[in-house]
Amino acid sequence: MTTEQTSPVREDDADLTESTTDASLERTRRRSAEIEREIAADPTRFRVLTGDRPTGNLHLGHYFGSLLNRVRIQDAGVETFVLVADYQVITDRDGVGPVRERVLSLVADYLALGIDPNRSTIFTHSAVPALNQLMLPFLSVVTDAELRRNPTVKSELEATGDRPMSGLMLTYPVHQAADILFCKANLVPVGKDQLPHLEQARVIARRFDERYGRAGDGAQPVFPRPEALLSEAANVLGTDGQKMSKSRGNAIELGMDADTTAKLIKRAVTDADRHITYDPDLRPEVSNLVLITALATGRQPQAVAEELGDGGGAALKKAATEAVNEMLAPLRARRAELAADPAYLLGVLRTGNDRANAVAEATLAEVREAMQMIY
Repeated sequence: MTTEQTSPVREDDADLTESTTDASLERTRRRSAEIEREIAADPTRFRVLTGDRPTGNLHLGHYFGSLLNRVRIQDAGVETFVLVADYQVITDRDGVGPVRERVLSLVADYLALGIDPNRSTIFTHSAVPALNQLMLPFLSVVTDAELRRNPTVKSELEATGDRPMSGLMLTYPVHQAADILFCKANLVPVGKDQLPHLEQARVIARRFDERYGRAGDGAQPVFPRPEALLSEAANVLGTDGQKMSKSRGNAIELGMDADTTAKLIKRAVTDADRHITYDPDLRPEVSNLVLITALATGRQPQAVAEELGDGGGAALKKAATEAVNEMLAPLRARRAELAADPAYLLGVLRTGNDRANAVAEATLAEVREAMQMIY
């Protein structure tokens, strides 16, 4: 065990192990509010990294949970990098599946909902070697024990039982740190469950500086310490009241047609009480449909429930179907046009990959200089 590991806990290390405590979460919320004000005053101070794994089609949970916020941040003038994390598909899977099809589907969704490739850089993991090369020095500043304490890794370890965990799954938090730090993103939109990953990136940035030093004139660390822009987005469930997921068959996908959406919502779970109320704790399935209707129409859930009154599940499902289909109609029309032109989608990716490579290679050059590996 090294001296660093046995020395007193530092501020960033404390954040890493306590990021889900009430006090730490409240600090993050306060700082997020400050950052929102700073973005309004000068968006050019920030660079954002966000993205998705291409493991399936994007759905309504993604739309309300993160996608709309990305467009808002981009439109506010913040430089945005959007990662299609194709390498991370294999962290917990034995193969890549129809990865090319899913990557293009993600790009079509991004463009249809308003991600502008002229203002945001859309790129893939596998096309940016210098990003992935950062894994080597980053792995040198973390320990096996730290990685196993990461909530995502820990839950995967518990879920796999006797099945060995892949090395890529174990080092997943380090790969995420490389995603954030390769472009020197200083802002990452996250939910509270992702805070430990962001804190790991902050710790890696600090330890790299302490262990290997700085490039150039040495005035600034090679890597910034990225901050969280905490998302308090509503938690939209699937039509069965469980987490929305394609594998469960409960997801309202952005690319679905109106008829398929209607059939899926018609099968949604409700209850026997005809009087519609919004009570997520006692009536989660009914309340989820109320919430979806409210989000799709820009209203408060309580107002939607009051309007439906004693209409029962049938009226609720009809309202939800109409609201979702009307809201997504323009996006779906645009998405269909984009999906019919894969050459354009590939062109968007090539342009984004070129931009990401230029940034990654410049960062890697600084890393080599700081590590005295320029030969």
